[in-house]
Amino acid sequence: MTRRTPPRPVDVEALFPELRPLRREAVRLHPRAGRPSFRDSSVGGPLLWPADEPWPVCDAEHYKRNSGTPYEGEVCLVPVVQVHRTDAPGLPFPPGCDLLQVLWCPYDHGSPRCPLPQVHWRSAGSVKEVRETPAPHAEASEYYVPDPCAVHPERVVEYPGLDLPEDLSDMLGARLDRLERETGWHYQYHLAEAPGIKLGGYPSWTQEPVWPECGWCERRMDHLLTVSSWEYDGATWRTWLPVEDRATIGDGEPWGSEQAREAQNPAGLMLGDTGGLYVFECWSCPERPMAYWFDCS
Repeated sequence: MTRRTPPRPVDVEALFPELRPLRREAVRLHPRAGRPSFRDSSVGGPLLWPADEPWPVCDAEHYKRNSGTPYEGEVCLVPVVQVHRTDAPGLPFPPGCDLLQVLWCPYDHGSPRCPLPQVHWRSAGSVKEVRETPAPHAEASEYYVPDPCAVHPERVVEYPGLDLPEDLSDMLGARLDRLERETGWHYQYHLAEAPGIKLGGYPSWTQEPVWPECGWCERRMDHLLTVSSWEYDGATWRTWLPVEDRATIGDGEPWGSEQAREAQNPAGLMLGDTGGLYVFECWSCPERPMAYWFDCS
């Protein structure tokens, strides 16, 4: 089944033409429980990983989730996202590559503590024999190991929410407030950036934005991937809950039922307190250096 975001309840650019230059396209992955194969685009599924290439491991200092207890030893990284170029239109793949693979170490790292991601680009056609995806480490937190999900990619248009420049926010503030009073639509929750697991567009920040700078060219890095704990919350569901899920959950507040839980947290993730991990690359540098940030409520 496909997943389609409902049409925007208002014409954002007609009401606020100042936002037109800031529009971006994102690809909502809409993961849902499934049994993807290593050849499929997926969240938490097996990867198309070459048999002659070692599986990536993490040998950094690890901490068990919500604990100061360290764990010593190598840990195999777990698959987070695998996406073919045909499922991510508009995303700038490196030359010669048509497959994106993102993995992370399912232990806490750094401060604030969160999983440690890696990004891999490759040509799917160059993979002949496939290495079996290893099972997650026995002591890894289940909240950091995504359940296998099929994806239903969809391109959507976004505008900056927390990333709205301060001068523009001041300029539009009264008009945005009037829109909410007259229609009930809150710009940041209902009209700006999409929640959930997605590629490109704007990060779905929980706290104030923290954009990393490239250590090579010193430019602000580009948003590659947001991995969120939830696909929607008590505010965003009103405009971002897919049409197909509304058909089974209904338009009342979508909580409690099995169908609602599957739509809200299909991969079974919980990053901190319903937080998100944001992966960045510098698309100006040929080496495409990577960085990440984590926040939660």
